[in-house]
Amino acid sequence: MTRRNYLALLAAGAVRLRGQGISSRGVKPMPRGKPSGLPFNAHIVDVAESAGLREPVIYGGVDHKQYIIETVGCGAAFIDYDNDGWLDIFLLSGTRLEGPPDGCTNRLYKNNRDGTFTDITERAGLHRTGWASAVCVGDYNNDGFDDLFLTYWGQNVLYRNNGDGTFTDVTEKAGLLHKEKRWGSGCTFIDYDRDGRLDLFVSNYLDFDFQSIPKPGQNSNCNWKGVPVNCGPRGLPPAVPALYHNNGDGTFTDVSERSGIAKAKGSYGMTAVAADFDNDGWPDIYVACDSTPSFLFRNNHDGTFTDIGLESGVALNEDGMEQAGMGIGVGDFNLDGILDIFKTHFADDTNILYRNEGKGNFEDVTIRAGLGVETRYIGWGAGIVDLDNDGLPDLFLVTGNVYPEVEAKLPSYPLRTPRIVFRALGNGKFEELIDQAGPGVSTPHASRGCAFGDFDNDGDIDMLVVNMNEPPSLLRNDMAGNNHWLKVKLLGVKSNRSAIGARVIARYGGKMQAQEVLSQSSFYSASDLRLHFGLGQAAEADLEIRWPNGGKEVVAKVPADHLVVIKEGSGVVKTEAFRKSASAEQPAAGLKPRDKAAAGSPRSAR
Repeated sequence: MTRRNYLALLAAGAVRLRGQGISSRGVKPMPRGKPSGLPFNAHIVDVAESAGLREPVIYGGVDHKQYIIETVGCGAAFIDYDNDGWLDIFLLSGTRLEGPPDGCTNRLYKNNRDGTFTDITERAGLHRTGWASAVCVGDYNNDGFDDLFLTYWGQNVLYRNNGDGTFTDVTEKAGLLHKEKRWGSGCTFIDYDRDGRLDLFVSNYLDFDFQSIPKPGQNSNCNWKGVPVNCGPRGLPPAVPALYHNNGDGTFTDVSERSGIAKAKGSYGMTAVAADFDNDGWPDIYVACDSTPSFLFRNNHDGTFTDIGLESGVALNEDGMEQAGMGIGVGDFNLDGILDIFKTHFADDTNILYRNEGKGNFEDVTIRAGLGVETRYIGWGAGIVDLDNDGLPDLFLVTGNVYPEVEAKLPSYPLRTPRIVFRALGNGKFEELIDQAGPGVSTPHASRGCAFGDFDNDGDIDMLVVNMNEPPSLLRNDMAGNNHWLKVKLLGVKSNRSAIGARVIARYGGKMQAQEVLSQSSFYSASDLRLHFGLGQAAEADLEIRWPNGGKEVVAKVPADHLVVIKEGSGVVKTEAFRKSASAEQPAAGLKPRDKAAAGSPRSAR
């Protein structure tokens, strides 16, 4: 979608500014084809309760939402905060209009390496209440331990990882306090000037004040399909994103104006992802925007950015229509070595798949890829991930409605809805699976954030999902079959220590796949910084690494079914074999047989 085409569509009335806030376009689903009949070797089960994740994520009212701030929800993170080689869990939480109930807080869970987790929130210094939004992960001070940045309605927070199991709120010391209340939404660490230090981008949603928001049903922005609902975002003032430069001394400087980021106005920014979308070696920023055109900030290599969302084709869909962009998955779905985008949207609309043609030009391939068969649910967290390790990245998303009041009058729009797998068939085609993918997919929830990672170190991708006003889901992937895999952990030296922005191209079995180390993606969430490649039947892979500072390394003939740790300038510094993924055999207490055997020896990836 070029700017010229967009303006032509606008003049013709094709681009409609719809009255309802998080609105849908009334799209009818495409006819479903005959099932492929191919086996799907990923079987996904929810083991949150047996793993010890039993506390609910509090967010607004349960049966009624008076304000939009109660509806959006929050994200989660897989983070190895103690560098033992096992993913720990960080969960955000909101509050309630009447105040936080007892026990309401963000939570940090330590991985016990036996399939269970221990809540160490208080010990770690991370207890906090409020309207939390997003989390992004990165080592901003290059001390070898990943830090946390959280966005809020009110005041965002930077937590420094002290390296001893505790965190310190350094927001004020880092220069990240702001005088006015903001509704921080998406965030991402990004080394935009390639100086080896992580800078910070924050996507703000809208200006929100309890005193000035209309009541449900008060005007056209407060009704959905004839049902009075909370108001917005339409009718409320959009906010402006911000960019902070890392000064290298633990502080940041607001460069929003100088960089051109502050010129981006008129859209309701949500999830933010920093990655090199035009393949020039410099990180760009894509922001999913709600009910308004999305932003793609092109890095100009001089400390400035230009929004090219319209010209590049990722601001709107192929019809020139705005969509209610929430979550973003980034990956190489068609195996051409270039990063594509999968973005989630509202009910009665399609989630969208953008194929990257290179140099920042994208094509909407949603219909031809087979995604147009599903329009029933509101999509949130999403990823382009290989769930069955066949070497073909799949699409995964979580769903959930925003209007608890609607279900009683319109049963076809329930509050709780299933997760969705679009299994890759090859040749750019996908097939929707729900029941076939396991109870962790088919069981309905009102979900929001979703982080991807291998929490049990068995060589497949698991998911951590935020559910509104109920405990989270920990979706364990019980993968059958004998497909191979490879994990890549990168350690920056001249580049930032977390290697945020590094790109790895893996070549295996005649295929090629690109991935980048991302600080945030999905919906308001941070996934495993270890890159995971399904290899199918290939027993090895050749890796080409482009570090964030532009340097390149090649590592040939890496054996499958291993984690390799690659240090910038030093090549492979560690190789570790995980146990092969077992079949979906269900032992007692929700643990896989390999879990008990794997428990015991800590693994250090640094």
